[in-house]
This record gives sequence, structure tokens and C-alpha cells, in this order.
Amino acid sequence: MEFIKRYFPELTEIQVRQFQLLEALYKDWNLKINVVSRKDIDELYLRHVLHSLGIAKVIRFKPESRILDVGTGGGFPGIPLAILHPDCQFHLVDSIAKKLKVVDEVIEGLGLTNVKTTHSRVEEIDEQFDFIVSRAVAVMPTFVHWVKGKIAKTQRHELKNGILYLKGGDLSEELKPYQTATVYKLSDYFEEGFFDTKKVVHLPLKYKS
Repeated sequence: MEFIKRYFPELTEIQVRQFQLLEALYKDWNLKINVVSRKDIDELYLRHVLHSLGIAKVIRFKPESRILDVGTGGGFPGIPLAILHPDCQFHLVDSIAKKLKVVDEVIEGLGLTNVKTTHSRVEEIDEQFDFIVSRAVAVMPTFVHWVKGKIAKTQRHELKNGILYLKGGDLSEELKPYQTATVYKLSDYFEEGFFDTKKVVHLPLKYKS
């Protein structure tokens, strides 16, 4: 939890309390339905919460922004971002129902009112969003295909509407087809060794009606 306070010192009391609650909620639910690996649950704030918040070092979402989290798994990056952006709307989607059961319980336990979940494939979501976030659920060409037609027309931010993708390792081959992609190294924002190879990829996508 100290990681979060150090890198996001402007948190309100409510946000601090919500972030503090995450550990107990996930540890409790993880015993029933395993959504976070045993190793990672002990480093939840570093490997999951702070990693998710890496997106917030690249962009702060403006009020009323709409964000889709694809393949949210145990609720990452969607839940930490939703705590940080209470004025935005988050839609968390996963094709595995038991994972979303945990996510729903965590959302309720935190008292979050700006998050909804859907058990489906992302292709079946018929809505549009300012940004689509995810943590390495597929290679970029596959992911781009999945989210086609889901980007809103109105631009609210300096960064163009599109994908914000948390990925690690060498992305040069995977991103070759995407000349407009920008890669942000999380090691520029966080000093822990865990982030040495971690990145946020921003890929602008055009609105398609």
C-alpha cells in the first residue's frame, strides 16, 4: 500500500481506504476462487494495483470519460483505475464468469458506483468508449480486431482515443504494423525492479460508425 501512497500522494481519504481494502477483499475471495496466483497475492499492490495504475502515469482520464477493460480477469487494470477516477465510467468485460464473480464482490466491498461488469466476449459489446484498457490478453493485431468499432468519436484528451495496453518485453515486432503507437516505459515512473521491462502502449484508433 505504501507504493500507492508514494506514487499517488494526492489520494483522498476515501480512495486511500478503498485501496487499503483491496488486499483483504482479494485474499478472502482468492481462497474461494483463484483469480490471482499464490505468489502474486502477497505482492498484490506492486504486481497488480500499481501495475494497473501505470496507465494513470501516462494519462489522467477526464470526468465522464468511458473506459472499457477487456479481459479484466480479477479486475485489473479496471478496478484500481476506477478508484483513482471516481468521475469516470468503467465497463469490465471477461469471458470467464467465475472471475467476474470475484470482481463483482470486490466492487461491492469497495462501494464503487462507477463500474459495471459483463460476462461476454468483447466483440459482443455494442458500445463506444474513449479508451480501451487491458493487460496483455492477446497480441496487438488480435486485440485491435476484437475492439473494432468501439472507439468514441468525441475527443476529450490530448492523447487520442484508442487503446492503452499494459505489456512487457520487446514489442518491436508486434508493433511494427502500427506506426502511430507510442510506448511508455513504466520504469520512467516507478523505481521498483518489477517495472524494468513493463510498458504502456498507446495506440490511437479511428472512430468507425
